[in-house]
Amino acid sequence: MSSFALRSRTTAVDGLEVFYREAGDPSRPTLVLLHGFPSSSHMYRGLMAELADTYHLVAPDHIGFGASAAPAVDAFDHSFEKLTEITLGLLDRLGVDRFALYVQDYGAPIGLRIASRHPERVTAIVTQSGNAYLEGFTPFWDVLFAHAKDRKDNEEGVRALLTPEATRWQYTHGVPADRLDRIGPEAWSLDQAGLDRPGNQEIQLQLFWDYQFNLDGYPAFQEYFRTHRPPLLAAWGRGDEIFGPAGAEAFARDLPDAEIRLLDAGHFALETHGEEIAELVRDFLGRHVGK
Repeated sequence: MSSFALRSRTTAVDGLEVFYREAGDPSRPTLVLLHGFPSSSHMYRGLMAELADTYHLVAPDHIGFGASAAPAVDAFDHSFEKLTEITLGLLDRLGVDRFALYVQDYGAPIGLRIASRHPERVTAIVTQSGNAYLEGFTPFWDVLFAHAKDRKDNEEGVRALLTPEATRWQYTHGVPADRLDRIGPEAWSLDQAGLDRPGNQEIQLQLFWDYQFNLDGYPAFQEYFRTHRPPLLAAWGRGDEIFGPAGAEAFARDLPDAEIRLLDAGHFALETHGEEIAELVRDFLGRHVGK
């Protein structure tokens, strides 16, 4: 089998099935790609194909997403701490010791926990709409932060974020009209199918509530940036109405050498600007990650 082929695999971590996509030669530098809400490793399919000639790529589905296990909320601790633990367990199981990180949305608090706690393992970071600062939080978050303080009174408003209309909006907002035809409907349809699995909305509500604790970790993430100075590329949609471009620009505060590239895109910029992002990532990793 060609080392360029995209492989779909499943392994057990802490007794749970974790699905992951893998491509490239494992002897080459590894890039770990961590997806966001409400997506899966499917969001990285194009980028992995673009980079598999040079890099080893691993993209897991978080527990509760994609093709990974989705245990009920009363059977598993659906928290970002636990998702971090599972991700590390997968990497250890695969023998991936050193790696660069590509994080988006939910992938950021998972990946940045790993980087700040195990800086010796992380060679570089690419962030696409993945916050580490309070800047960039948009009005989209108002109902989520209200839900964090009072789950009962704000649950109805948060459940509206789990509807087909909301999922489609995540893909289409902030996208120029001449790029909308680059977004295949299977992207949001696949995400919605995951959300609509029995019990999955309760999982997502729990993660919505747990997100508040990610902000508590920001000082540690920022101290990691200042102390270890990891090479960082922020490739961000300037039209993102979930994590605004101020979230990208904030990285320069602690990483003056951060490379910040704002694209004419929305939240899921890989769908509309995949070629541009692949070129940025290839150039960035080529300068910062050993061959």
